[in-house]
Amino acid sequence: MVPHTGRRRFLTCAAVGAATGLAGCAGEFSLDTTDSDAVPTEVESVPEAVGLETVVDGLDAPLAVSFVPDAASRYVAERDGRILRHGSDGLQDDPVLDLRETVEPEGEKGLLGMAVHPNFADNRRLFVRYSGPLREGMPADYSHTFVLAEFEVTADGTRAPRDTERRILEIPEPRDLHNGGDLAFGPDGFLYVSVGDSGAAPEEGWHGPGGGGNGQDVTENLLGSILRLDVDEPSSGNRNAADDGRGGQDGRGYAIPDDNPLVGRDGLDEHFAWGFRNPWRLSFDGDDLYVADVGQSSYEEVNLVENGGNYGWNVKEGTHCFKAEDCPDETPDHVRGGEPLVDPIIEYPHEGGSVSGVSVMGGYVYRGSALPDLHERYVFGDFIPDGRLFVATPSDNDDELWSTAAIELDDAGKLTRILSFGRDDRGEVYVLGTGSEDGGLFRIVPAV
Repeated sequence: MVPHTGRRRFLTCAAVGAATGLAGCAGEFSLDTTDSDAVPTEVESVPEAVGLETVVDGLDAPLAVSFVPDAASRYVAERDGRILRHGSDGLQDDPVLDLRETVEPEGEKGLLGMAVHPNFADNRRLFVRYSGPLREGMPADYSHTFVLAEFEVTADGTRAPRDTERRILEIPEPRDLHNGGDLAFGPDGFLYVSVGDSGAAPEEGWHGPGGGGNGQDVTENLLGSILRLDVDEPSSGNRNAADDGRGGQDGRGYAIPDDNPLVGRDGLDEHFAWGFRNPWRLSFDGDDLYVADVGQSSYEEVNLVENGGNYGWNVKEGTHCFKAEDCPDETPDHVRGGEPLVDPIIEYPHEGGSVSGVSVMGGYVYRGSALPDLHERYVFGDFIPDGRLFVATPSDNDDELWSTAAIELDDAGKLTRILSFGRDDRGEVYVLGTGSEDGGLFRIVPAV
């Protein structure tokens, strides 16, 4: 059983073809009534509105952007399997990479993540995460294969030949739901990969028959987690997810960082943090890792993720018990020794006031100069119709949720559905999404 079918259909519509009527998805979704008092909304000096400067238009369903280091160009990932290049002379006619014959875009699948290597200028390595057909030996009743792969881009940055593909990790996915899929290199040089729970969560946590679901299972699969991989070293004896049938084959081209939390413990070494439902977008600000996790039926959340953290799903949804009157703040003694369940830093409900929505779209801490009032604040959004943009301010008390406010968008018709965010090397924040006419990449600027 997949709970809350209406919500699932709504999020599926988000990714299915922005150009073919996303606005019609809203009628398929009903919001649950929740307590809006849980969200602190007193935020000082936040602009009432911001503008959107169009950088790239004519897109379909853009889900990721990578700014090429030391170059006046950027790559944009389209959900259907294309990676496009935009430079000073506009949008390149042919895709840098075209995986449409390989990528499965149905449901919540597709080309979901992209990242360029930190030393891209020297090694030309482009990493992508996409949904592919089931591989030989995977369960026949599963949905598809999670594929993490890299490609080599030509010296002029215009092509990533298909024959340069090297598959790094493959994970069999039980369903086409809750895929996560974002990629980001951390300041430590390792690749962080978000993986959803694949929509196979039971009704309850440990206090019910389900045992916590895929988000709490770190021994049998890599679902519901943030993975951390060393893609600069081949496998060198570290346990690989492939060793016992969970994807690919040993020596596929990554190693395990020595300080990953389950190294030498019971569990799969690729895990960095777990307890997630659908970690849709992630981002770094210095050493801080922000992960937005799409909620089930009542709350959306953003987490500040640390090595070995357990972020609660499906025992908790945000700071609240999931399908129970009360819930623990840590795992049972027999589950990794009473591991704490870490609460989010940002939470908002599905109904109640300006700070509400349906599916969180994770963003970035603003470090630019165009909007000083946003400096050092986390800018993110929600998939709710008309492109709701939020800004969150850190609390002085580590035990309190961050204050969050909604920001109006000038010329809101440019952006009716937010799908993702990006940040360039100057700290300016960008929004990817669909508008009244087509999709695009937009820079956040002062309102006119």
